[in-house]
Amino acid sequence: MIDEFLKKLPKNVDGALIVSPENRQYFTVFNASDGFLFATKNGSIFLTDSRYIEAAKDKINCCEVEEQKTGLIEYAKRLGIKALAVEADRLTVTQLKNLRKALRGIRITTVGTDKTIDSFRAIKTDEEIKNICKAQRIAEAALEHILGFIKAGVTEKEIALELDHYMLSHGAQALSFETIAVSGANTSKPHGVPTDKRIEDGDFVTMDYGAVVNGYHSDMTRTVAVGHIGDEQKKVYDTVLKAQLASLEVLRSGLKCFDGDKAARDVIIEAGYGEFFRHSTGHGVGIEIHEKPNLSPKSAATLHSGNIVTVEPGIYIPGKFGVRIEDMALITENGCKNLTNAPKELVIL
Repeated sequence: MIDEFLKKLPKNVDGALIVSPENRQYFTVFNASDGFLFATKNGSIFLTDSRYIEAAKDKINCCEVEEQKTGLIEYAKRLGIKALAVEADRLTVTQLKNLRKALRGIRITTVGTDKTIDSFRAIKTDEEIKNICKAQRIAEAALEHILGFIKAGVTEKEIALELDHYMLSHGAQALSFETIAVSGANTSKPHGVPTDKRIEDGDFVTMDYGAVVNGYHSDMTRTVAVGHIGDEQKKVYDTVLKAQLASLEVLRSGLKCFDGDKAARDVIIEAGYGEFFRHSTGHGVGIEIHEKPNLSPKSAATLHSGNIVTVEPGIYIPGKFGVRIEDMALITENGCKNLTNAPKELVIL
């Protein structure tokens, strides 16, 4: 992987210094809060401190692993580096300033580094797909469990906590993000925070959550109903489901991202709810919960085989209720493979 990445760098640089935890993990499969990866044409070295050195040596086999005991400039000189690419999009101004100071005498460039790394990370390997699917199976088991827990009287916080506990006690390394579990009028907030509100008869309950396995995330959303719901709630749910299926139907390698969004958005607009669909249809998933590509009306990027994207249209009517349904899809040459097995027909508890 490192060798292929180096071939894509500008010819006038000797390699790259990878600083961000996400990109370090991508290239080395080792996740730690501290470390530097020198990826160069003269050899590659992963540097970390004494807290992680033993674990890093056990895990990393793509390059040398050393405990950092001197300044970065000493390693750069050892590797014969005169020009080095760094991650502009993932460094703060202060971090970049400090790197330039630590590597005084080395020409530092930020041109194209992030775009090149993103292009690699967007195409998932078989192993990455396997990890994402493992995480998704845990999330689906959590959904099956929580459907037996949700009832009138329990709180949003209790639902979120139950989901979290189930995933962490059934194989999840971590949570993909802070679990969203909202009900009633709170479901009109796309990223609402669980509260002490108790579930009532007639409520929609929306749950957006995921698990992490070997550093890879899953992401899913399901909206369920409790007790008796009205005709408008059923209409909105059916519209969102129809929109999601429409997007899944058109996804394939070669499709423009904005067309993946348009397929879902057109259904919602036609049903008269266009103003209430207030976000993009989907995003990439992997080492980070939000990656490229994005199924956005503003994105002219092209989908490629190996991309994994969420498909999550929603309708949110302020002060009343909202519905979102989310799956993950693996892009293939002739379509897509839905990686989410959980049922999507409206569940009324």
